[in-house]
Amino acid sequence: MATPTRGFFGRRRERDPRLPPGQYDVGNDWPVLTAEPTPRIAPETWSITVDGRVEQPTTWSWDDVHRLPPSEYRGDIHCVTTWSKFDTRFTGVSVDTLLEAARPTADAHFVVATSKTGYTTNLPLADVTGGKAWIVWEFDGTPLPIEHGGPVRMLVPHLYFWKSAKWISRITLVTRDQPGFWEQNGYHDRGDPWRQQRYQGD
Repeated sequence: MATPTRGFFGRRRERDPRLPPGQYDVGNDWPVLTAEPTPRIAPETWSITVDGRVEQPTTWSWDDVHRLPPSEYRGDIHCVTTWSKFDTRFTGVSVDTLLEAARPTADAHFVVATSKTGYTTNLPLADVTGGKAWIVWEFDGTPLPIEHGGPVRMLVPHLYFWKSAKWISRITLVTRDQPGFWEQNGYHDRGDPWRQQRYQGD
């Protein structure tokens, strides 16, 4: 019986170092997943409010937010359902810019992001400051599709994507952690892909 020469079976494919454990590369696809009906929101009717434990509760309209210094994220996103998408490009405004205007109080340690649909998700304040989070309205240079949260969604790319609330309308600063929709239904409070924090107890 002939012995295969070295290399006959091909090279073993190395795992992309950008891929967190348990994830797969979705390529050019971007799966659509949502917990509620997709709302139809005209940009001219959209607004976002930062309130709660802040010195200056502030609301921005579509035109207002576009007058703020723009910011862009280029990098990867990861969904708890195990897909990852590499080399994405989102444009919007840094959450830091909104918080600078609203001025969080010293006892603000968490935020609750609320969607137009009523969906909520909770995050430590440290996970949305220091250039880690955005409010975005463009994907790859075009308006963010409605099925992906358009006209505007939150973007917290270092955490699983359920933390990046679609159709964002409010960011409320609070003193204590307040679990949101998926967190109340068994998902992890933080959701770090590199630690596979998918469910409570992970």
